[in-house]
Amino acid sequence: MGLMVIGPYRFVNALEAMGGAKWLAGNVESKNISSWSDPLGALIVGIHQLGLSGWKPEECEAIGTELLAWQERGLLEKEGSEDGQIVWALRLKATLDRARRLTEEYSEALLQIFPQRVQMLGKALGIPENSIRTYTEAEIRAGVIFQVSKLCTLLLKAVRSALGSQGWDILVPGAASGTLVQVQSIVPGSLPSTIEGPIVLVVNKADGDEEVSAAGSNIVGVILLQELPHLSHLGVRARQERVVFVTCEDDDKVADMQKLTGKNVRLDASLTGVNLTLSSPDDKNSEDLSGNCSSTVEPPGPHDPFLSAVKAHSNKGVSAGGIILLADADAETSGAKAAACGRLASLTAASKQVSSDQGVPASFQVPKSMVIPFGSMELALEQSKSMETFMSFLEQIETARLDGGELDKLCSKLQELISSLQLPKDTIDGIGQMFPDNARLIVRSSANVEDLAGMSAAGLYDSIPNVSPSNPTAFATAVSQVWASLYTRRAVLSRRAAGVPQKNAAMAVLVQEMLSPDLSFVLHTLSPTDRDQSSVEAEIAPGLGETLASGTRGTPWRLSCGKFDGHVRTLAFANFSEEMVASSAGPADGDVICLTVDYSKKPLTVDPTFRHQLGQQLCSVGYFLEREFGSPQDVEGCLVGEDIFVVQTRPQPQ
Repeated sequence: MGLMVIGPYRFVNALEAMGGAKWLAGNVESKNISSWSDPLGALIVGIHQLGLSGWKPEECEAIGTELLAWQERGLLEKEGSEDGQIVWALRLKATLDRARRLTEEYSEALLQIFPQRVQMLGKALGIPENSIRTYTEAEIRAGVIFQVSKLCTLLLKAVRSALGSQGWDILVPGAASGTLVQVQSIVPGSLPSTIEGPIVLVVNKADGDEEVSAAGSNIVGVILLQELPHLSHLGVRARQERVVFVTCEDDDKVADMQKLTGKNVRLDASLTGVNLTLSSPDDKNSEDLSGNCSSTVEPPGPHDPFLSAVKAHSNKGVSAGGIILLADADAETSGAKAAACGRLASLTAASKQVSSDQGVPASFQVPKSMVIPFGSMELALEQSKSMETFMSFLEQIETARLDGGELDKLCSKLQELISSLQLPKDTIDGIGQMFPDNARLIVRSSANVEDLAGMSAAGLYDSIPNVSPSNPTAFATAVSQVWASLYTRRAVLSRRAAGVPQKNAAMAVLVQEMLSPDLSFVLHTLSPTDRDQSSVEAEIAPGLGETLASGTRGTPWRLSCGKFDGHVRTLAFANFSEEMVASSAGPADGDVICLTVDYSKKPLTVDPTFRHQLGQQLCSVGYFLEREFGSPQDVEGCLVGEDIFVVQTRPQPQ
């Protein structure tokens, strides 16, 4: 065991003595990567040792396999039409990030297990307080995990240097000034009550479902200390709220940043880079560098078209037997999401007739779908004689206070009430007749307060995958769960922040045939970072799209493709540890399977021709939809075999 610890320790020191990250990066620049062989070999051995210890053995095996594959592949002059050096560095960076994430998760697990137990045992045995306090840290530093982490950090620094990267990633560009505050996560109540005025928030962790404004209306900038998909729900909401949002993965920069905690700072994020500097309290609060005029969102006025869309919902669809065919769905009866899906279905034939300047077809398909319209939940409430109770709760949450847990209790009661509702048998039977007997479905929210130009509400409401009318109990439970998601704490606070009365919110349910995709994607038809109108940016994940939307730790594949020249650039390689898959053989109970991913076997990582072709296909589809819908779009879809399916499109937050 001693050699396993001392060996890597001496190796890292020797590597530093030879010039460390700067030396390795310089060798990449000169196209000589033989110097990387020993460091990568040492890392592979260290990862293997972690796997043998029983810590996430499948993850360790996948990381080791990837590192070996990248070693064997080497650095090519060109990968397709792209610079081989850039692609080599991006691919290696993805796996190194994944390896470092593995070490962080190990350390976090020890920190959750040890401190309290060590404290109790140490006191009982009369061990000095200082030894008790430092035990967990010493345990981490004494193991292979610490040396693996150090080696990952050094290699990542070298890769970033080779790429010309400073360790920042910009989700929402702009400039903001305020007091720098560090918190564990973005949740209401996390901000210290003693700080008034604008805040630039440093956040240790995020799961991708948070909402910045719900944590504090005075947050003008966010620095997240982990990677995050640009199109996660959190990323989309931050764009809509116009909160300057960046991520940072450079340890040295994080250390410098933490020295500024409690001081007034200015965060600048633009194409030229990211800067965090001291500023005076008199500095202009915020400035949008992306073409917008403000980084704060004013509540909508009484004549705002977005509020008009919220108020315009109708319950007339309920009289149609409880379901509406997708072709008949409109925003008034079915919500903007379902209405957009209906329009997508009507465009599939036209898409086959359109191609890019390079002759790449814009062809796409849509999954078979139907809608349980607005008013269905209210009808179920009336049938269960619960409407009076529901209306009472609804009136109370309008003004319920956050402190003391008043709002939390009311939201829980509302959700419990709605989750108990029964979907009429006729509705379930009607849906069952529209799909094959063995079809797996996904039930998705289509509220009148989401997918609007002024309120995307991305991820606020639930989607339940892998259900079937052949299991009516599970199917009905999934529908009522989507209804109930209208009254989660986050959803209620989001509507408050937008000035939407709770009584005006309504939920329809979009029922779609569930696909089994190889890849899922979200497209920006306008670059959110530099506002480039001439390209489409894609974020792509293996398996089901929830990996992208939920903010699962890791990065997706990122591609950019020119709308007019068809030029495809790889911006990042994927490194999510798992992909979500819906098993066609298991029960249709709303659950999915998570499988460990080995990217050395994924064509999008190893095949430049496939990457180029897919990038051009997605660009052609995205540009077609942007023109048809008349504005920049966020487009969600997936690749099933060779076919592109689009499952949703919504106006891109500006």
